[in-house]
Amino acid sequence: MAQAIVVRELGGPEVLKMEGVTLAAPGPGEVQIRQVAIGLNFIDVYFRTGLYKSATGLPFIPGKEGAGVVTAVGDGVSMFSVGDRVAYASADGAYASERNVDASQLLKVPEGISLETAAAMMLKGMTAQYLLNQTFKVGPETTLLFHAAAGGVGFIAGQWAKALGATVIGTAGSQEKIDLALAHGYDHVINYRTDNFVERVKDLTGGRGVDVVYDSVGRDTYPASLDCLKPRGLWASFGNSSGPVDAFNIGILAQKGALYATRPTLFTYVATRPALEACANSLFDVVQSNKVRININQTYPLAEAGRAHTDLETRKTSGTTLLIP
Repeated sequence: MAQAIVVRELGGPEVLKMEGVTLAAPGPGEVQIRQVAIGLNFIDVYFRTGLYKSATGLPFIPGKEGAGVVTAVGDGVSMFSVGDRVAYASADGAYASERNVDASQLLKVPEGISLETAAAMMLKGMTAQYLLNQTFKVGPETTLLFHAAAGGVGFIAGQWAKALGATVIGTAGSQEKIDLALAHGYDHVINYRTDNFVERVKDLTGGRGVDVVYDSVGRDTYPASLDCLKPRGLWASFGNSSGPVDAFNIGILAQKGALYATRPTLFTYVATRPALEACANSLFDVVQSNKVRININQTYPLAEAGRAHTDLETRKTSGTTLLIP
């Protein structure tokens, strides 16, 4: 019998409880995998609390990202075989020791990339890929601000943006996290707890502001993020770890310099198989070239998912965290 974290009521980390679950044979178009590692992401918290709604309602198994080995394939599956090493970033139900996944969501993991690394990088890495290469095309002329620089996406984005030639500014909440971010591509990192990050950004850019702000924090950084932008700059709000931005007034974009704003999601950017493969292959290439390294800073047994969520929400973690079945 497979083991899984099952959410039967919305709430705090205490609702994450391990249960034995019966796993059916993979259906048509499905692949069954034995999972080696599962990625922990802030979006998992949003589903646990009810900020985002599970498509299946209650109860549900949380999680989006994982990697493992194919143990069975359903009818009509030709892309994968038993024994293949695979990973995914957008398939609900990741918090399990074994599971079935729609084959269209899976990707083969290249040789030279471990399954643990794959589980640590698929959602975060593909998020960094679309933000830096599609939402706003970053290059040598770009100056950017990335909030939560010492987070899982932040570590990858800092290195990748630096490899693209950008000037990379980040924010973090402690000297330890500042030092970590500086070691992952950032040119400057601002302590948002002690410094006014708007003033520091203006100082660092000679008063001009940045071309783009990547903001996964939400309520606590809005509308200050807009004040960091140069005229006609882009605010990319791709998360809300501090809470959602409420009652967004589009007129504020005109007041602050004819700004642009977007609310992108990975799941839109990889909605087709060609788009998914292109995004993943771009990530695999940058990791295999050693331009971006994936550091796994914390691991927890799957049974302790509640403790992992607590540490994530209280900002005790940095970089990437894995759950191990």
